[in-house]
Amino acid sequence: MSCGDPHEMECSEILEHLYEFLDREMPDSDCTKFETHFEECSFCLEKYGVEQAMKKLVKRCCGHDDVPTDLRAKVMGRIELMRSGQTPPGKDLPLASQE
Repeated sequence: MSCGDPHEMECSEILEHLYEFLDREMPDSDCTKFETHFEECSFCLEKYGVEQAMKKLVKRCCGHDDVPTDLRAKVMGRIELMRSGQTPPGKDLPLASQE
């Protein structure tokens, strides 16, 4: 995805690392590049706004429940697999409790 305009950082790179920016899991120098990009690119700014609103909604609705340690480990493992470009196995992490 791209807005089609030239930027120092490509829109695809911004969108690929958007959650790292939202979660402040990147160096300040990279955060500054993202902020500059958002000032120039309404396309990415809109995507950022939607994802930021979604995070706030999830936190408000689900932020009070304790996450079981094993579930957290499985989710983090999948995230790391996806970040490294690997496809996570399909049956390791159930989407809903089967109680």
